[in-house]
Order: sequence, then C-alpha cells, then structure tokens
Amino acid sequence: MKSQMEIILEHARNICLALPEAMEHIDGFGHTTFQVNGKSFVRLSERTGLSFKSDLETQEWLLQKEQFLKTPYIGRHGWVSIQSPSDEDWAELKELIQEAYLRAAPKRLVKEWIKLHKVN
Repeated sequence: MKSQMEIILEHARNICLALPEAMEHIDGFGHTTFQVNGKSFVRLSERTGLSFKSDLETQEWLLQKEQFLKTPYIGRHGWVSIQSPSDEDWAELKELIQEAYLRAAPKRLVKEWIKLHKVN
C-alpha cells in the first residue's frame, strides 16, 4: 500500500511533468521539487506535504480554507501548503499548480501556454 507522500508525489508528477519544460529535482534539503527554467513552483516534504508558489492575494484566499496553510520559511513569498490532499482537492490543486508554473515560467512559455489554452 502506498504512503500518503507517495500518493501526493504521483499526483504532483502527473500534473507537473505534463507542463512544458518542467523538471523534477531533489533540492539540497532532500525535498522533491518541480522546476521550470531553474525556478521551483512545487515542492514536497514530509513536514508540509505539497507546497506551491502563489501570489499573496490567492494565498490569503486559500488560507481561509482549513486544509491550506502558509508554507514555513517561504510563505511570506506567497507559498501555500496542503498536508494531506483528499481526492476531491486534486482538481483545484491542478489549477493552482498550473498557476504556480506560470508564475515561475519564462515569458515565452507563458505566451505558449496562453495560446494553447485560450478559450474561443
């Protein structure tokens, strides 16, 4: 049976590695991170679960929901964490992770993403 972190990592991999030029990386603290152009947009750790880059406005909104918390040390930069996402949380998390990716991605990838996902 898979551990909670293995399940979170599997979901995160499926979402993150589907994004253009996203890469998986183990950082200096042993955390699995997902990066684009050398910039992290998602990180996983036993202590905080799944963390993702956000803006301060979105962070404030998410912190009003009980399952989200401000990521220690980097929360002041907008990072948000969810310790144990439920199956129902993953649809919203996919959108939040894609937004995190767009915050970290270079402009050319953001333009490419917008062109591909433009609603007609």
